[in-house]
Amino acid sequence: MGEYRMGEGEGMTDYLTEFLKGFTLTQAEVEQLSSEIDVRTYKQGTILLRQGDVSKECYFVLQGCLRQFAIDEAGEENTYNFYTEKQTAINYKSYTQRIPSEYSIECVEDSVLIVGDFINEDVMFQKYPKLIEITRGFMEEDLANIQDNNARFISASPQERYLNLLDTRPNLIDRVPQHQLASLLGMKPESLSRVKRRLNL
Repeated sequence: MGEYRMGEGEGMTDYLTEFLKGFTLTQAEVEQLSSEIDVRTYKQGTILLRQGDVSKECYFVLQGCLRQFAIDEAGEENTYNFYTEKQTAINYKSYTQRIPSEYSIECVEDSVLIVGDFINEDVMFQKYPKLIEITRGFMEEDLANIQDNNARFISASPQERYLNLLDTRPNLIDRVPQHQLASLLGMKPESLSRVKRRLNL
């Protein structure tokens, strides 16, 4: 699957500890959570969720980049989203209803992820109620961003879509392959190249 574990000295726990310090947690809670939350690292190219499989896990990105994509009936690959630091990658419908996923999720970069599942989530939420508030905050932010992006995407021209991406997620431009970026924007790679030339970028 491409998963590999980093040793303690390689900084896997450091990513989680630094993230947790951004919330209203005591030092003792940070240390306890850092020892109990499931953090894994995955190599670039690892498929975390395959189209047609039932989603059994959800992912929160501490470091790295994930891509959501699907292959249509014509065999074309379509990119729908990228998830980077402090974003959650999950197929809610497949995960909660236990039905086959309509898309795949893969690692575009080597990634450090918090990994959750139904059983562990319930245990952690009962043990650490503050996690419910933290998780809800990120879910609400993700939903708001998705709604905003969809509204902008529908009415925007290809050039406007690219400019919006530069404004809202500039870090993606140099982190993901251009053909995947073009697919995200609903255009062919050559069309993206023309837009960039037109903008002198």
